[in-house]
Amino acid sequence: MALISLEDLEGLDDDQLDDDITDHREPMDEDERDRLLTHWQAVASTHHVSVPPEMTGPIQEMTHNNQQREALPFTPVSCHEKMGEVLYEERLYPAGNWACVTKGEDLYEQSISVSFMKLMRFICKENSAGRYLGITVPVVTNVLMMEDGNALKKDVQTAYFLPAEFQTNPPQPLDSDITIVYREPIGVIARTFFGVTTEETVAREIRLLWEILGVTDNICRDRYMVASYENPGVPRRRNEIWFLKRNL
Repeated sequence: MALISLEDLEGLDDDQLDDDITDHREPMDEDERDRLLTHWQAVASTHHVSVPPEMTGPIQEMTHNNQQREALPFTPVSCHEKMGEVLYEERLYPAGNWACVTKGEDLYEQSISVSFMKLMRFICKENSAGRYLGITVPVVTNVLMMEDGNALKKDVQTAYFLPAEFQTNPPQPLDSDITIVYREPIGVIARTFFGVTTEETVAREIRLLWEILGVTDNICRDRYMVASYENPGVPRRRNEIWFLKRNL
């Protein structure tokens, strides 16, 4: 059984947890901490993942800071619609520092779960600054394709864009599996989809966007990104598939 992902820990819906926890800013007592952990263990079980007791601290930290999220900055380039429906958008994301973890578990979902758990600890004070760093959204998963172009490679990289406050002097992770990577600007073609993110749904969204775009030489075919914006407790949570442009 895999570990829960950062998506599951980013925030709580009002219907999932009482307001006296989500809005509480004082230290939680033991009963409150146990209730919060039990809640997330129940949520995790529906995704076939588990939350170990040592994640109580990071979960509590995330719960306290649920509403304080920083959007990943980008410049819109164009929006392509058909009969009032947005088919895809073109965007330019700036250069910056990302905290990255690469894992190759048996399942796609397991790889991102293990990676997100590590990033959770990094964000929640297991860093050289010794402080809570804050969440940016979306969190992105980098996937590589097999040579036949029909399946994902096992190794999956999960990446978290450091908040603006830490871009010029990134805190260093205490976990050697996490690396701080400076990435140049990227141009993407983004299409929204809703629901769970599994290897099957990601592969399906890749095929669908290729059907919409048709033949083009300015898009990479060997790697893609999946951007996740919302807590999986949301029935139709928002995700995006990102195609990477070869030239900005």
